[in-house]
Amino acid sequence: MTQLTHFNEAGAAHMVDVGDKPSTPRTAVAEGYIEMRPETLAMVMHGSHKKGDVLGIARIAGIMASKKTAELIPLCHAVALTHVSLDLEPQPERHRVRCIATVKTAGQTGVEMEALTAVQVALLTIYDMCKAVDRGMAMESIRLLEKAGGKSGTWRRET
Repeated sequence: MTQLTHFNEAGAAHMVDVGDKPSTPRTAVAEGYIEMRPETLAMVMHGSHKKGDVLGIARIAGIMASKKTAELIPLCHAVALTHVSLDLEPQPERHRVRCIATVKTAGQTGVEMEALTAVQVALLTIYDMCKAVDRGMAMESIRLLEKAGGKSGTWRRET
């Protein structure tokens, strides 16, 4: 791909027409991290946070966000998702939580934005639930790991 697809010949922003594209299975996997103080992570891991199951609530928030992506990203197509999963993995040795979102559909456009949105909102939810005890948390490395399907086929981030 050598040009941006969300601009027409005159340079105006537009929604890409995917009407003539074949419907194919599509998958996207994204990840991100939220770093926090060790004491904050211990509260999250042991369920001693007064707001309850932080990771469980963040998982639901990420899934919900993936379904609302087209409402948040102006030129993003509304996509009928067939599967969304979020794995939230505490990494105590690095004082952080890793979030991995996998999103699937069978359609005419990919689900990269849905996977990235799921990760970001899940991490934001963790921040929101823990900010009273740790305002210095930092979200980082939100990125696409893999996408499959469509005309461009499979892409994987090099490690």
